[in-house]
Amino acid sequence: MRRLFHAAVAAAAVAAAPALADTWPQHPAKVIVPYAPGGNADTIGRLTAQALSTALGEQFVVENRAGAAGAIGAETVAKAPPDGYTLCVCSLSQMAPVPLTHKVAYDPLKDFVPVAEVGANGFVITVSPAVPAPSLREFIEYVKARPGQLNYASGGNGTLTQLSAVLFLKQAGLTMTHVPYKGGSQTITETMADHVQMYSASPSEVIPFVGTGKLRLLGISSDKRIPQLPDVPAIAELYPGFHAVTWNGLFAPAGTPDAVVQRLAGAIATAMKDRTFTGKLEALGIEPTASTPGEFAATLHADYALWRKVIEEAGITAD
Repeated sequence: MRRLFHAAVAAAAVAAAPALADTWPQHPAKVIVPYAPGGNADTIGRLTAQALSTALGEQFVVENRAGAAGAIGAETVAKAPPDGYTLCVCSLSQMAPVPLTHKVAYDPLKDFVPVAEVGANGFVITVSPAVPAPSLREFIEYVKARPGQLNYASGGNGTLTQLSAVLFLKQAGLTMTHVPYKGGSQTITETMADHVQMYSASPSEVIPFVGTGKLRLLGISSDKRIPQLPDVPAIAELYPGFHAVTWNGLFAPAGTPDAVVQRLAGAIATAMKDRTFTGKLEALGIEPTASTPGEFAATLHADYALWRKVIEEAGITAD
């Protein structure tokens, strides 16, 4: 019954598309951020909402709807009328790992229109300073000599901090024991204390520790090095083609008129030419990555397939 209702709403929206495209937006819109205030996702959501407000002449107001690993916020948008007035800045987590490891009330490939990717980042292979391995190659050799004896941390089962580590360990032929925690701050503390030996961290989590000696950063899972960590090699330098990134992007409910989607995408493209906007993303260790709706849809489908394979092969289930 729910799908029939949404199909009817979508059909009505398509019929009204020419008129809507001419007049939209006429009043403030909501941008759902599926996390609590604070943190990278919230910052990206607020930067995006401000960029939309500036470009489109109406207020785009952030509404934080946290819970269920972001699924509550994503479901809110999936169920919203496809009129351009309820959007979300969601991360890869809500579109791949969460639906693949949790029971959710939305289909990430059918219930949304990808509008534009805003920013992407890899994960930094971060090790305890007590580990006697100053380089990624030496760390790999160190772990290979101790199969199953060392631990790696994550922010929880099924999170991208676990999945990116699993992908790295598989690539390098390593066996380590997974220790899940409830969030990033504890994982950093436990890695510094050598209670766990490795953590696949977001750049923003470890950039403040550069030069302190409290953590050792050995490699990043993006295609290339990033300006904020120029001395940290890309894992792809050792394993060509290795790629594991997450992203945040703008989504609308399925059935949103294409003219509205294109206006939203155009607003993000305009923001990407603003060094103030892109500089704030880069300060978080995030690469600004404006895309067309078609390019973003291709990224979504490719990443969904990648992480589904990783999850299935590793037998990962959520907490």
